[in-house]
Amino acid sequence: MSAATGAAVRGRRPAPRVRRRLRLGMSQGQFLAVLTAVFLILLLLMVVRDGAATAGNEVWRGLVLGAIYALIAVGYTLVYGIIELINFAHGDVFTLSAFYSVFLAGIPGVQEGFFKRFLGFDINHLASSGPGGLILALLIIFPIAMTLAGLTGVVIERVAYRRLRNAPRLAPLITAVGVSFLLEGIMFAFFVPPAPPGQPGLGTPGAAYPTGEDGWIPTTHVLLNIGGSHGVAIGANDAMVIVIALVAMFALAGFIRYSRTGKAMRASAQNRDAAQLCGININRTISATFFLGSALAAVGGVVYAMHYHTITWNQGYQFGLIAFTAAVLGGIGNIVGAGIGGFLIGLVEAFTVTLIPNGGSWALIVVFAVLILVLTLQPTGLLGMRVPDRA
Repeated sequence: MSAATGAAVRGRRPAPRVRRRLRLGMSQGQFLAVLTAVFLILLLLMVVRDGAATAGNEVWRGLVLGAIYALIAVGYTLVYGIIELINFAHGDVFTLSAFYSVFLAGIPGVQEGFFKRFLGFDINHLASSGPGGLILALLIIFPIAMTLAGLTGVVIERVAYRRLRNAPRLAPLITAVGVSFLLEGIMFAFFVPPAPPGQPGLGTPGAAYPTGEDGWIPTTHVLLNIGGSHGVAIGANDAMVIVIALVAMFALAGFIRYSRTGKAMRASAQNRDAAQLCGININRTISATFFLGSALAAVGGVVYAMHYHTITWNQGYQFGLIAFTAAVLGGIGNIVGAGIGGFLIGLVEAFTVTLIPNGGSWALIVVFAVLILVLTLQPTGLLGMRVPDRA
């Protein structure tokens, strides 16, 4: 009788060597190699079936959508890294931030924004006047929308999560879902789209809300054609999304690495009790974390409103779940990993829509199948690390 069999008969756990053989999973290097091979194979299939130009355009479209997912996913992983909470209301803060931008700028010819109504200043006209006007308008819109979203996140943490910080993990998780539904109900009730031109009153509750930002960057404006007029078209609207997302994520990474508050956040993430003993104000640090995560979601919300021109009151729940998948893929708790995961999930959606018949209906199915596979094969994701559970 072997030692492992004898131990099992006597009721003891099998030796570590045997347990390792039974464990399902792979190393991070293996996971990265498999993921790279899968993406290359799918890209090759797209090129062979539809041509290099179509494949290139779909990859670019996936990167643009992935930039928005990345902005939301970084907020998820930022909060999880410190208090180990999956803030399912985060996606709705993203949607609410898009509504903030509409409230500030208004809808030309339909609804006056805050600036025009109270300050006599038409920010839509400024944004549509040219590149300089657009940059100035964004420099006005982004700080205000980010501040409003950040304060929203701080209020959510203070009212809904702070008292549950030491409660069993199921309690704050259920509370997060409840806060998500609460925000969706508020948006459904208050942000009813205006009626069509020439018809007084309001439109249908729950319908898509126009952002009025269609003319900020004309969708027909192409910055670069790779491969000629029938090649990959790099639109100004698309390029703006990716540039803003990358700048925001690099700025956040620099803030967390070099600022005093960022160092306090990293210390709290490693050991909250030890950080408190060193004089770090934990409540203030966690509030700052919610502020930053929500502010980054606001960047995604404003960019989404500017790029897609409509918002729906309940789209944040779906975007939040997809961004959560991106955070898990990249390694939840790792900011760089969450950003990479967002871009990868955008590519997954692009490949699905292109390669599968009626792929739009399959996109969410494939995304959540990716979530299951990652949790099964490599729970720590691409850049995450395995840590022991806290007592």
